[in-house]
Amino acid sequence: MSSVIDFLERMGSEAHWRHASENELELALVQADIAAPERSAILAKDAAKLQALLRLRPLFAMQTPPDEEGDEDEGEEDEGDDKHEPNGQRLSSPTSLLQHA
Repeated sequence: MSSVIDFLERMGSEAHWRHASENELELALVQADIAAPERSAILAKDAAKLQALLRLRPLFAMQTPPDEEGDEDEGEEDEGDDKHEPNGQRLSSPTSLLQHA
């Protein structure tokens, strides 16, 4: 696997590979001793197939905003939890501060 990663790193850092012919690329892959399945995935520009062959998984995750129902529940809890400072002003919860920012 490291030879594939090394080859792809070298390809990305050398501009002439961008316009290399398929034959030149295939010759470079053979010379780098890249196995046939990985070679065909690289030549086909099939990232998903190459990731599967190398048993790699994406290194990112999607973040989603909280659902609206969860936001309403938090607001209801804040109403029941009225905390006041000694001068009579209501203390703000961290979530209410974020909502007003």
